[in-house]
Amino acid sequence: MTGRGVLVVGSGSPIGQAIGAAFTTGGDTVVGVSLHTPADLIADCATAEGARAAVQAVLDRAGSLDVVVLAAAVMPVAPITATTDTQWHAALDAVLGTAFAVCRTALPVLPRGGAIVAVSSVNATLAAPGVPAYAAAKAGLEGLVRQLALEYGPRGISVNAVAPGLIDDGGSAAATAGYPLGRTGRPHEVAAAVHFLAGAGFITGAVLPVDGGLSIASPAAFLRDDLRARWL
Repeated sequence: MTGRGVLVVGSGSPIGQAIGAAFTTGGDTVVGVSLHTPADLIADCATAEGARAAVQAVLDRAGSLDVVVLAAAVMPVAPITATTDTQWHAALDAVLGTAFAVCRTALPVLPRGGAIVAVSSVNATLAAPGVPAYAAAKAGLEGLVRQLALEYGPRGISVNAVAPGLIDDGGSAAATAGYPLGRTGRPHEVAAAVHFLAGAGFITGAVLPVDGGLSIASPAAFLRDDLRARWL
């Protein structure tokens, strides 16, 4: 499907930029929204006003809103005893507050065949030290995806998520231990998965791992020399 009106919330990140490029290359009209540049619209989509402005921008530019991509996030790094109220609420507002406000505004105008795709994280199900706020927000996002998939399936709207592992944006050398493919991901690989789900009308309520196999691997496979030797 091409020629769709696409809203990308969180378009300023490397992943958000790659998602916007994937849809644009496919012939869709994309409006990218972020709190920071680069973006077509600077707005806080965790607010009702920002969400309305974002949805209206797509309607004005494309004539319809067919795909919503939720890619906004904030990841404070601190143990929970050192996580401030500001950090906690920033993570939840960026992920869940934005998803709530945007979906509440967008769902009434999404047509049959429309799609919502959220960018979650392996941290929603795989615990890692120091990211309690981020992990809680992403786990909540996946719960919301399933809820909306159930409620809006009868209207022909699909709601899915992708769950990236560590994504290297080129700024640093990322650790590859634990990844069966032997490397971390790239933004364009997350974008390809988002683009696929936006057009896969009979998939809904799914969380698609984009993690190089991280979520399937037992830690023992990487920690025990005898097990590593079996496949390396």
